[in-house]
Amino acid sequence: MLLAVIAGLILTGIVFFVIMLTALSGLAAAGKKTVEIPEKSVLVIKTGTTISDRTHSNPFTMLNPQSMSLSQTPGLNDLLKNLRNAADDDNISGILIETGVMPSGWATADELRTALEEFKKSGKFVYSYSDYILMQESYFISTAADAIWLSPGAMFDFKGLAAEVTFYKDALEKLGVEVQVIRHGKFKGAVEPYILDRLSEENRLQISEYVGSIWEHVVSVISGTRGLPAGRVMSLADSLAGYNASLMTGAGLIDGTIYRDQLEDSIRNAAGIGEGKKINYVSMAKYSKVPLKHSTGTGRAKVAVLFAEGNIVMGEGDDTNIGGNRYAAELRELRLDTTIKAVVFRVNSRGGNAIASDIIWREVNLTSQVKPVIISMGNYAASGGYYISAAASKIMASPVTVTGSIGVFGLIPDASRLLEKKLGITSDVVKTNAHSDAPSLTRPLTAFEKDVMQANVERAYSLFTGIVAEGRKMSQTTVDSIGQGHVWSGSDAAKIGLVDSFGGLSEAIKEAATQANLAEYRIIERPGATDIYSKLLKEMMGELRAKAIRSELGEVSQYYFDLKEIISSGGVQAALPYHLEIH
Repeated sequence: MLLAVIAGLILTGIVFFVIMLTALSGLAAAGKKTVEIPEKSVLVIKTGTTISDRTHSNPFTMLNPQSMSLSQTPGLNDLLKNLRNAADDDNISGILIETGVMPSGWATADELRTALEEFKKSGKFVYSYSDYILMQESYFISTAADAIWLSPGAMFDFKGLAAEVTFYKDALEKLGVEVQVIRHGKFKGAVEPYILDRLSEENRLQISEYVGSIWEHVVSVISGTRGLPAGRVMSLADSLAGYNASLMTGAGLIDGTIYRDQLEDSIRNAAGIGEGKKINYVSMAKYSKVPLKHSTGTGRAKVAVLFAEGNIVMGEGDDTNIGGNRYAAELRELRLDTTIKAVVFRVNSRGGNAIASDIIWREVNLTSQVKPVIISMGNYAASGGYYISAAASKIMASPVTVTGSIGVFGLIPDASRLLEKKLGITSDVVKTNAHSDAPSLTRPLTAFEKDVMQANVERAYSLFTGIVAEGRKMSQTTVDSIGQGHVWSGSDAAKIGLVDSFGGLSEAIKEAATQANLAEYRIIERPGATDIYSKLLKEMMGELRAKAIRSELGEVSQYYFDLKEIISSGGVQAALPYHLEIH
């Protein structure tokens, strides 16, 4: 009976897996089919959702384990393509922006807003509407709209920016864990959560500078589009007037409060749809399957866009991070392909492993010697993210990109008190040499070991600043003066020479084509999609587990993923603070 039950469970599991694999394979295949939309359709763009730089091809990303529903959020690449296509699509009458509560990043918001401004040149309408709450990022995007409306009971979260850092020093002390820090750079704030209980003055200064710079850009855009003095915008943020929609309407930040039926009446009027007729709303995911009105390019020449998003890690990595070996191989392939005339390297990373960063940098450097390599910075291109960007032909960013952070560090936990005093676990070691067991979780570093590791960090920092100096045509002394782990906004980075010009992904592609002297070209995206069955087998459990954790823990799930990232990190790190939220 026991064997029969076990066999039945195994057989059931296999059958279930085959059915799910078949269903998801069908879903993936169906996602490639083109669709047609009727005339007078309205394209819906949802802001306030997590928008990655590139649409994920993994079908499991579409599965919501809480509601057991299927939905896909297009990446920024597809959103930009869709907006360009919709501007020339006679079947699209206009766009409705529907807002949400999840942040996507200020640089992503800036690119979307710019693309919407370009779309408006077609003469089609753009309306923004919030049912429940209008968050600041979504409002920033919505300033490109012809009208911004809220439901009468909705709130407008308009209060300026705050950057919050979580500290673990006291908790670690209670557990009996001491984090031994080896670093170079007085601004290297990534280590502070483990050794302090509040921000150092240097870190507070730099955060104040780049958060202030980001908010200055936001206020400038609001002031220009809504016709309000910047000082007035600041005073409205200070007064928390956003919680009263009528006050914000009177102040001019929004255009009023209306119910959904009134919104639809306005849409019908703008789209030329008869009274009471149904409006055909088209989601961005569906519109991605509509054939392009204009060819993306002809001829043999190609511009490759290589997307690098996430933490920089050793080895191959996966679709959620930037594996040093994988991206080095991708760049090598792009360099050797004679049909690829230029490369756009889209970097959206807070950094990570210093050695993996160096491996990627080498391939960027070699590639830029034979063809243009344009860096397109996303929300972050800091520390290791800047390291892999430094050798490019040109660096482009948004004024609200977070970049710089030229510095390195190492973290070595000493858990001896936790093991011995708290848990009663002891250990002993037999070694052939004086430091064979270094570094160890069961004892602190000796003074000699600390000196050796500090020397290693100093060498890594010298290499980092030397690479930046070479790539940016600066002296190493100058790089050191703007380095030291200092974090900059894209706006301030441009002033000190770390960024060449402002522009998003679309502008970077145009720049790459210009530098390669291309009149006609095709755009290809990398990394290429892996075999669908291999991808499903590899990522099924990991993706579902991650979604289940996010669904269960909500906003605090990020702490889990950050701690997991810390545990998996190895060697000297070139990274931004792990727990920095700008909201």
